[in-house]
Amino acid sequence: MDQDSYCTAEGELLEAVSRVTTFSTTSLSDEEQNQPKAEISCQVRRENPEKEDLQDSSASLSSNSSMTTKELQEYWRNEKRQCRQVKLLFEIPSTRIVEHHLSKYVMYKIIILQTGSFDSNKSVIERRYSDFEKLHRNLLEDFSEEMEDVTFPKKTLTGNFTEEIINERKLAFKDYLRLLYSMKYIRRSKKFIDFLTRPELQEAYGCLRGGQYTKALEILVGVIGLQERLTRGNPVSIVPTLCAIVVCHKDLENPASAFEYGEKALSCLHVHTSHRYYIPLLDTMITLAYELGKDFLSLQEKLEEWKAKKDPVRVFTLKELAVREYVQ
Repeated sequence: MDQDSYCTAEGELLEAVSRVTTFSTTSLSDEEQNQPKAEISCQVRRENPEKEDLQDSSASLSSNSSMTTKELQEYWRNEKRQCRQVKLLFEIPSTRIVEHHLSKYVMYKIIILQTGSFDSNKSVIERRYSDFEKLHRNLLEDFSEEMEDVTFPKKTLTGNFTEEIINERKLAFKDYLRLLYSMKYIRRSKKFIDFLTRPELQEAYGCLRGGQYTKALEILVGVIGLQERLTRGNPVSIVPTLCAIVVCHKDLENPASAFEYGEKALSCLHVHTSHRYYIPLLDTMITLAYELGKDFLSLQEKLEEWKAKKDPVRVFTLKELAVREYVQ
């Protein structure tokens, strides 16, 4: 069920509840009306294939939940608000033709923004036809049934660089991304997320390894917002990027900013203390906290507690871990 159908189902359910409530108050005797209002057993969620998208909500509804009309209305409002928060739109407003020696291709500018409110943190990336083609092949390997009715714009023998063909493909790729994102298992897949983030991350980590921290930081800060939106419900997956940002800020002598991103990374790992980034991050945060005059003793206690439970092993520094990411 897509999100439009989801909201339609909400309206129909509330309308039905309203009719039941009206009928009850007009048809029951005075004695019956004085009885406590019957609770409404809601099992819609059990039939909703999108329910896993909302498991992180504090208002998750199980098939055995019972709610009054007022509680049900409030529940749907919260669920609908969360739907708006995670829905992304894909726009392809422009293209450019690139020529390198014997190679010539079209780069499509993709703008990714969040619906529901003004999005000041929209993401902008560029991909060429061969990138889309590779994504399509990869998805067919894992999601053959889901991709059965998904059409992909074919290459033509001639005219690939005409304005007409380029404009047609702009619209086709926009619809293609929208359709892929509408399918839960595809939008959560590593292959889809990699298509939208991996080229930028590879460039950023290459800059980091080369000591170009300012450029690396610019790219990483640009991509982290998109990663957060695409990996909702799996915050651990963004930890390497957050830690790379910490490394860049630290080497650029911006301890306050480094500490801020480090706190975000630690919050993602609070129940994942065996994660390979946990101890290097904790060690870096102790240094930063001491430098900034913040509480470092609590962090030191966590580190000592972890060391007491584990056998002594060689632990990489945060920077040593970061430079090992996305090595081709």
